[in-house]
Amino acid sequence: MRRALELAALGAGRTSPNPLVGAVVLDGAGSLVGDGFHARAGTPHAEVHALAQAGERAKGGTLVVTLEPCCHHGRTPPCTDAVLAAGISRVVVAMADPNPKVAGGGLAQLRAAGIDVISGVAEAEAQALNRAFVHRIQTGRPLGILKWAMSLDGRTALSNGASQWISGPPARAWVHRLRAQCDAVIVGGGTLRADDPLLSSRGQRSPEPLRVVLSRSLELPERAQLWDTSAAPTLIAHGPEVQSEANADARARLAALTAAHPDVQTLELPTCTPAALLDALAARGCNQVLWECGPELAAAALREGCVQQVAAVIAPKLLGGVPSRTPLGELGFTALDQLPPWQAAEPQRLGADLLWTLTQEGP
Repeated sequence: MRRALELAALGAGRTSPNPLVGAVVLDGAGSLVGDGFHARAGTPHAEVHALAQAGERAKGGTLVVTLEPCCHHGRTPPCTDAVLAAGISRVVVAMADPNPKVAGGGLAQLRAAGIDVISGVAEAEAQALNRAFVHRIQTGRPLGILKWAMSLDGRTALSNGASQWISGPPARAWVHRLRAQCDAVIVGGGTLRADDPLLSSRGQRSPEPLRVVLSRSLELPERAQLWDTSAAPTLIAHGPEVQSEANADARARLAALTAAHPDVQTLELPTCTPAALLDALAARGCNQVLWECGPELAAAALREGCVQQVAAVIAPKLLGGVPSRTPLGELGFTALDQLPPWQAAEPQRLGADLLWTLTQEGP
């Protein structure tokens, strides 16, 4: 199962809306004869890869898989059919599939066919690996990670707005790896205007994550790295207020921008809020998103329950300045006992910087 979990992790960032799954086949004598992982949505699942590699040697053997085999037709046939056709005698599973289309049905089908089924092996590790998938299934929204880099005195920029670079090269390389594990990277109009970010994984993921700009005013620059969609796709999301008579200027700005950059996508949300955006991204198959936004949008994402993990890079620098930017805007708390609980991981060194990660329990 450890081997299957390692294989499953190889698909990180490329399988959405599907989960990460790894599988190993042992022959009747217990020797490894096949393994595989789910590499991309729409391609064969891990079990199919492993069973195909094992061939006739799978007969009477054991399939070890990190997630309950699916029993429904989607973009690919049911994996339970492949397991039965291969003549497997025992299936060892880490966790049940929370998808209502499966939800124990796959294991029940295998048991009904006379296969010995063992479940719950390394379940905690499998749950952690697929936390984003489970979160989307249970809540209808992608799991949200909020990331920022700040100085030791809590500043994300100097008083004049300069912020490049607070963190060092190892921390920036870590950010590229983090983006590669996410389906979308989200900023607001303010971050776009101030930083002109590229928001790519620098080639560590193909395709690159969707770059999203959430903007009420649509006061967006005519030139920006995000408008070059040869590097990665870009989506501008806004609310319905853009269609009102009072917002004719905003509509004109959006029309001009999309005319100049026809490959940039646009999306009108029911409300221009983080929650509405995540609903829309879930419908597009996103399991995990990264918030790399300014303090006001970051605070709104936290208030609306759109952040389940915070990743703060702390650099050994002192920026000073009373009007300097800080990571978060107003969260609305009036007493310390109102603060929600977060679990803190051990700080991790990224060169001279420290990475501090906080995670919320539950969905």
